[in-house]
Amino acid sequence: MSESYTPRRSVLYMPSSNARALEKAKTLPVDALILDLEDAVGPDDKVAAREAACAAAASGEYGDREVTIRVNGIGTQWHEEDLAAASKAGPAGIVVPKVDSADEVRTLVAAMEAAGAPERTKLWAMIETPAAIFDVREIAQASDRLEAFVLGTNDLVKELQADHVPGRAPLLTSLSWAVLAAREAGIAVLDGVYNAVKDIAGFTAECEQGRDMGFDGKTLIHPGQVEVCNTTFAPSEEAVTEAKGVLQAWEEGAGTGVVTHNGKMIENLHVDIARRVLATHEAILARS
Repeated sequence: MSESYTPRRSVLYMPSSNARALEKAKTLPVDALILDLEDAVGPDDKVAAREAACAAAASGEYGDREVTIRVNGIGTQWHEEDLAAASKAGPAGIVVPKVDSADEVRTLVAAMEAAGAPERTKLWAMIETPAAIFDVREIAQASDRLEAFVLGTNDLVKELQADHVPGRAPLLTSLSWAVLAAREAGIAVLDGVYNAVKDIAGFTAECEQGRDMGFDGKTLIHPGQVEVCNTTFAPSEEAVTEAKGVLQAWEEGAGTGVVTHNGKMIENLHVDIARRVLATHEAILARS
């Protein structure tokens, strides 16, 4: 993990048709925002929401929060104008629903570039169909401009004709494949939303599951979910202390052959993990 690591523990969807929500987002302790033009916006409000999202993304009023815009999906009547307007606004990322193939990634990137998207504006692809899961490795490697996967777990459950159950057994294969593909390609990967906004225990358990599976963070639908998400996806104090100890032992034992810390043998892979933990911790402190 490089020093340029960007924390994406908490990534909150905000309806771009709601001016109060866009204003409130400036004060929330989230790592990133998805200003939504799709599910959270009715057909009659699409154009106004597009203008509001683009103005917000270009305003520079959201501090260190990473601001992205979710456009309407490929093939909808709003998609092309959404993509062109978002590209011109220059957010950190453009989130596109239901990206099902590497060819779609390349087409999206070409359209972004044709519309004048600055280099800083990356593509975030939503993975939310069986077709996307089967092609997820090719999708992940389709373009250097692709920066993140966003799992659309509600749509995946629907497409699989499965149920939302504790532990997410019907989704585990899909989630794991997405993480594998993202890690191989070196891009970020964000877990899907948790629908029961008042179920803190269930939400916490799902955050912990996502963290343990390797996700960088989680997409959210309510500000009340932010604190738990930030805490869960950040290294604990114990993990930071352990990482510092591993690196110290490694440096002190350089050239001696076998290095141990707290009774455990240390290898290069443990050093890499420790460095990643500390880089994550430092990036979060800098963001705070």
